[in-house]
Amino acid sequence: MSIETLVANLIRPEIRALQAYPVGKAEGMVKLDAMENPFRWPQEMVSEWQSLLADCALNRYPNPVAPEVVAGLREVMEVPEQYEVLLGNGSDEIIQLLAMALAKPGACVLAPEPGFVMYKMIATFVGVDYCGVPLKEDFSLDRDAMLAAIADKKPALVFLAQPNNPTGNLWAEDDLVAIIEACNAPDHQGLVVLDEAYLPFSSRNHLNWLDRFENVVVMRTLSKVGLAGLRLGMLFGRKEWLSELDKIRMPYNINVLTQASAAFALKHYVVLMQQCEILKAERTSMQQKLTQLGFSVFESEANFVLVGAPESATAREIFDALKQENILIKCTDGAHPLLANTLRFTVGAPEENSALFAALSRILNAD
Repeated sequence: MSIETLVANLIRPEIRALQAYPVGKAEGMVKLDAMENPFRWPQEMVSEWQSLLADCALNRYPNPVAPEVVAGLREVMEVPEQYEVLLGNGSDEIIQLLAMALAKPGACVLAPEPGFVMYKMIATFVGVDYCGVPLKEDFSLDRDAMLAAIADKKPALVFLAQPNNPTGNLWAEDDLVAIIEACNAPDHQGLVVLDEAYLPFSSRNHLNWLDRFENVVVMRTLSKVGLAGLRLGMLFGRKEWLSELDKIRMPYNINVLTQASAAFALKHYVVLMQQCEILKAERTSMQQKLTQLGFSVFESEANFVLVGAPESATAREIFDALKQENILIKCTDGAHPLLANTLRFTVGAPEENSALFAALSRILNAD
């Protein structure tokens, strides 16, 4: 029997049909494709952090509950004591824990689309059905379609990202409330996850909704504030939910270096927030300049801007031309019908954004 036949016989067909999550090569490029914070820490912070890491006991397992990290998160994010904090190796692990815990036979995961691709991928990983409900053309929630899908599919798990990736917008709160209430009705109960990955750039947060709704948890991450390399996500919610999820969390999932680094960074959180304020100002400038260049610019409350390509060039042509200029962005064209001929620009440091605008001017004004 060939290895190909052996693999085909043993691996689940839905896994074989997947493509691995794509991560493009970015060495030597201006990297504006992955919603990262472009700023490094001040040198005095780096020196203090490096000294701290030198004392980490790499020969010992980490503290399984990372108490210093949890305490720091509670302080900077103002998490009430009555709610629990669960840490994950990035938000991806938390999404996987949620899907695994609710993966009863016939269970369904539901989310608006276009949205974060890992909702669908992880549902497939754990063997549950996935239902994607298209947004309206202006990327607002299609409330009627969402409620109809909930009534039909009766999802065990619903993801609502605020702001949404890749569209960058917030949805009407009354639409969110209608969905949450539909998932806690006499004929159907489901858990709703409010994904606030881009909270530092948003005008709204929903942590207090934990008081309003028993079937809501709030997910966040430190990746967008400058700690993407640490891979640290977090879930806030009632003890009844998080104690069940903690049973399937891998022991020691947050390593020693991540715990030490995150605890240190949270003590200097004001520095990270100052960087986010710079990026918010740069976002406004980026939206204005992209509009001047002929792009159709969508409103954003995240650290990226989604645009429709101008009449003079397609999204694919602009993406390829920028790569030739050593600038990497995200071509969202083809990812979903609503994203046809679109591009997503991560907001970079001022000098990175200047390089982007100069390159775009050359590309779009070329004879």
